[in-house]
Amino acid sequence: MDLLRSNLSRVRIPEPTNRIYKHECCISFDTPRSEGGLFVDMNTFLAFGKDCVGWNYEKTGNSVYLHIKQTKKLVPEDRPSKKPTLLAIGVDGGFDNNEPEYEETHNIVILPDYVTFPFPSVELPEKVRLAVDAILMAEGEERKGQLAAWTADKKQISAYAMNLQQIDNGVTVPPSGWKCAKCEKKENLWLNLTDGMILCGRKNWDGSGGNNHAIEHYKETKYPLAVKLGTITADLDAADVFSYPEDESVLDPLLSQHLAFFGIDFSSLQKTEMTTAERELDQNINFDWNRIQESGEELEPIFGPGYTGLVNLGNSCYMAATMQVVFSTRSFCSRYYMNLSLKEAFELAPADPTVDLNMQLTKLAHGMLSGKYSVPAMEKDDNANAATSTSSKQEGIPPRMFKSVIAASHPDFSSMRQQDALEFFLHFLDQVERANGGKPTLDPSRSFKFGIEERILCSSGKVAYNRRLDYILSLNIPLHEATNKDELEAFQKLKAGEISEGKDVSSEEIVRPRVPLEACLASFSAPEQIQDFYSTALKAKTTAQKSAGLTSFPDYLVLHMRKFVMEEGWVPKKLVPDGEADSNKLLANEDIVSQLVSMGFNHLHCEKAAINTLNTGVEEAMNWLLAHMDDPDIDLPISQEAQGTEVVDQSKIDTLISFGFEEELARKALKASAGDIEKATDWIFNNPNASISSDMDATTSSISPTPDDSGLPDGGGRYRLFGIVSHIGTSTQCGHYVAHVFKNGRWVIFNDNKVGASVNPPKDMGYLYFFERLDS
Repeated sequence: MDLLRSNLSRVRIPEPTNRIYKHECCISFDTPRSEGGLFVDMNTFLAFGKDCVGWNYEKTGNSVYLHIKQTKKLVPEDRPSKKPTLLAIGVDGGFDNNEPEYEETHNIVILPDYVTFPFPSVELPEKVRLAVDAILMAEGEERKGQLAAWTADKKQISAYAMNLQQIDNGVTVPPSGWKCAKCEKKENLWLNLTDGMILCGRKNWDGSGGNNHAIEHYKETKYPLAVKLGTITADLDAADVFSYPEDESVLDPLLSQHLAFFGIDFSSLQKTEMTTAERELDQNINFDWNRIQESGEELEPIFGPGYTGLVNLGNSCYMAATMQVVFSTRSFCSRYYMNLSLKEAFELAPADPTVDLNMQLTKLAHGMLSGKYSVPAMEKDDNANAATSTSSKQEGIPPRMFKSVIAASHPDFSSMRQQDALEFFLHFLDQVERANGGKPTLDPSRSFKFGIEERILCSSGKVAYNRRLDYILSLNIPLHEATNKDELEAFQKLKAGEISEGKDVSSEEIVRPRVPLEACLASFSAPEQIQDFYSTALKAKTTAQKSAGLTSFPDYLVLHMRKFVMEEGWVPKKLVPDGEADSNKLLANEDIVSQLVSMGFNHLHCEKAAINTLNTGVEEAMNWLLAHMDDPDIDLPISQEAQGTEVVDQSKIDTLISFGFEEELARKALKASAGDIEKATDWIFNNPNASISSDMDATTSSISPTPDDSGLPDGGGRYRLFGIVSHIGTSTQCGHYVAHVFKNGRWVIFNDNKVGASVNPPKDMGYLYFFERLDS
């Protein structure tokens, strides 16, 4: 006890603003459930596993720790299992993840000799007791936002509900026996609340669902709101109301009178259909193991070094799939695993290693590659009250701290929404390059970097060159090069016939264009005619020829496939979600604004902070505010500011440049699309005349100042495919991502925390293809 008292000066009682870690080691993925438990530094409130806590003592001299150990309780065999009604974990009505209950014990431990005192104990000094109580009562930093990750966004009241115009056309909707007015569909039916039309819903990516008649009706009439028949009951709040212009499920406070207008007595109706949210829940519970997840195949589970799954943190599969491929490269494996120990990374890290990218990358690398956490998940035996480790699944590791660090400079990745794996990959490499700034020999991102040169030949004979460095090669898919045109035409006829009969096209019947990769590469390098090119040599508009090629071959070449769907007449059309939302101006979240104002900040400044961080949260808005308080336009009204020069996120411009578009065109498209990359890409394809600057000067043969690619990795152009990131869904920002990696002579599937031997890798359905140079 004297030893403890002599160290009381290093014990702090946490304040409400302190970040307290008590669920996961900041250097490894150890938790209170690990064999050695978890040690919380009672000075910094950082947590350490048994293997790492000694390093912290050596580095800081902090000797007093709260030791937290959790041991599994016996679970009653007759514990009922409840079906979830809310897309959430850990709340009433949410997912029951069937986790066993744990008994938690606490001790005070003094290093370096691990002198231990049980807690609670009246013998402990009051300062220690108060500090421990505050730590145990506080919300752990690792768990903050975890609930938000799994709880769906609350529905908002539709802007169209309160003043909805309804047409008195004599329509009375019967209580049952509904059918689509334009086909034979009797399920997935939507009642338009303006004119009473009953029409089928959207067609899903796999051919199931409706025939798009409800959305087509909206496009023709602009009648904004529809309610899904079969979801209307006495509990009107549970009814599924969709707003087409807002492109989301909404609340209609006047739904009862809107239904009564068409003679619907909602009090007597029974629920017969799933709502959109319930269907999403159903897909989360029984996720459709489709082609990219090798449906129907008995996959042999794999465990051990390099085969560690990543726990889905809530729409984080884009990150998990990308990182599995990245850490299968020698450059990243060497930099953050083979050549850097956890202890070395911790010694190099700042006082708070949770905010250091180098530390968190090393933690992630060791977690994924060591094999320490790649073990079968413990499962409860149905016949005995005991746990078994014969599971084909593994628990995997939750990359929360890594996600927090890598997303700190990017509001989109800070959110819990699904994101584009390509955008994440480019942002990740950019952050790695910055973290290794000035040390090219250490920077593993350089193994992906290469040079591209564009050559523009004017009809006057003058030539201009444009060079840039890039991490990915973005390829169009020339659908006219499809090798199965006859099959496609036969499928189009079959599809048209089945739709006319009100039938669904089954996923087995769907035929997709098969375009050779060579054709995609040839399309990239083929000369392209530029119309309306202004030449100052000719002092007139003319036609120029543009061609492109690589100036170096990286160690790892990443190909991005720009996915398109085929419309009638073999016209390629960019794949975008149905019912795309209008580009309305973002409004500041009032909750965020009011919290910032209560801290003493100017109301206008707070609104700007919320808007510029996309209403992500108070902390993000405050960080933006502190960084922009001295901006010359900070006091300019938002309406006036919008009329001035719009500031476009440079990272989004860089993403479009990586797709092969010019910077000015990218900037113009993003301005026209409110900063949305997917809409900006669509805008470019829909405005072909904007594809080249009309006043480009090619009067002299010149090479403009270009980035230096002389120090980049280079070699022969022969490559071997070793990684695929596949995507399924209506857009890159919804759906699901899965990785396939060629390891030790076989293909392996990484589907979040599921890892298994691949039987049939989807080489024909990739979104990102990763190639390794054979002589690298």
